[in-house]
Amino acid sequence: MLRSLMFLQRNLVYAIPLAMLLGLVGGGFVFDARPLKMLIIPITFVMIYPMMTTLNIRSVFSGRDSRLQLTTQLINFVLVPVLVFFLGKLFLNGPETKFGLWAVGLFLIGVLPASGMTISWTGFANGNKEAATKMLVFGLLIGAAAAPVYTKVFMGTTVDVDMLHMFQQICIFVFAPLLAGLATQTYLIKKHGRMAWLEVYKPKFPPFSALGVVLIAFVAMSLKAKNIIANPQDLLTIVIPLVIFYLLSYTLLSIIGKLFFSREDAIAMVFGVVMRDLSIALAIAMTAFGKEGSTIALLIALAYIFQIQSAAWYIKLVPWIFGPHQQPATTLEESQSA
Repeated sequence: MLRSLMFLQRNLVYAIPLAMLLGLVGGGFVFDARPLKMLIIPITFVMIYPMMTTLNIRSVFSGRDSRLQLTTQLINFVLVPVLVFFLGKLFLNGPETKFGLWAVGLFLIGVLPASGMTISWTGFANGNKEAATKMLVFGLLIGAAAAPVYTKVFMGTTVDVDMLHMFQQICIFVFAPLLAGLATQTYLIKKHGRMAWLEVYKPKFPPFSALGVVLIAFVAMSLKAKNIIANPQDLLTIVIPLVIFYLLSYTLLSIIGKLFFSREDAIAMVFGVVMRDLSIALAIAMTAFGKEGSTIALLIALAYIFQIQSAAWYIKLVPWIFGPHQQPATTLEESQSA
C-alpha cells in the first residue's frame, strides 16, 4: 500500500486532475454525492496530520533570517490578501450569488498561506528548507488567528462570516493535527531514536497527505458536479483570476528574491508564499460556510491544479532566474530540517 501511495505522491500533478474528472463524472451521472460531505473532516485529518508529524519545530528557533521571515509574512498577510480581494472584485463580480462565493474562495486561498508542500518544493529547487519550515510554522500560526478576522472584514458583506465558528474549524484542522503530529514524532524518536525517525518512519507519512489531497479534490468536485455540467462556463470564469494570481505571485516574488536575498533564501520565499494551504482552505470552506461551502470550495479545488502545475514549471526556471545550485543538494542537516 505504501508503495502505491508513494507513486501517487510522485504523480500528484496528474492524480489531482484525474480525481476531479472522476468526481465530475461520478457526482454528475453515477451517484448522489451529498453523503460524501460527511467524509470531509476525516479526509482532511488524513491530509494534514502527516504534514504536521514531519515538521521540525526546533528549526523555528535556529538561524538568523529574521529579515527573510518578516518579508515573507508581510507579503503573505498584507500584499496577498489585498491582491486576491481586488482580483475577486475585478473578475468575480457577476450578479449571481455564486460569483461572490467564488470571490470568498479566492480570498480564503489568500489568507491561509504556506502548505506542507512549501518545504517539498523548496527542497526540489535546492532552496533553504530550514527557512521554508519556519515560514510554514509562522504562516500556520498567524493564519489561524488572522483568517477569521480578515474574512469578516474583507468578505463580510458577501457571505455571513461567523468568526468564532471559523476559528473553531481552524483549530480542528490546524492545531489538533499539529499537536497529534508532534506527539507522534516525539514518541517515535524516543522509542526508536532520531536516526530511525529520519530514515525509516518520517518518509512514510507524506504519501498519506497525497492520498488526502486526491480524495478531497474528488469530493469537492463530486459535490458540485451537477452545477458544473449545467454551467460549464463557470470553470472558465474561475480559472481566469487563478491564473492571474499565480502569474503575478511568481513574477513579483522572483523580482524581490533576486534583488534582496540569496539564491537559497529567495527560493524559500517564493514557495513560502505561492504554495498556499489549499487543504485547510478547502476544509474551512466546506465546514464553516454551511450549504454555500461547496460553491466556495469549487474554486479552491481547481486551484490545486494550477498550484502544482505552476510549481513544477517554476522549478525548471529556477536556474535561469536565480542561477545554478553550487552546493550538494542533500545533507543530513538538510534532511533533519525537512
